Amino acid sequence: MPHASALPAILLKSTLLVLFAGYTAHRFQRVSLLLVLGVVLGYQVLGTLGEWAMKGDFYLAAQDFRFGLPGMALQVVGGYLVIKHLIRK
Repeated sequence: MPHASALPAILLKSTLLVLFAGYTAHRFQRVSLLLVLGVVLGYQVLGTLGEWAMKGDFYLAAQDFRFGLPGMALQVVGGYLVIKHLIRK
């Protein structure tokens, strides 16, 4: 369970992910690695800016980019594969 002080940033990034994914799905009505990459980068960048505004420390806010690149790559590839699988079913 994340620490209570981390919950606002998690909620912000989760909300941004839903908004970016929903807009992208509605706008393009197809799936590609590039679109999934755009969604992940979009919510991470805006989420980092929002987290920076909340915490007041850019170094802490940019932690996802410093440590989370493998996780972001997994989100892109895994998300793409899951979406393609769901579309085919």
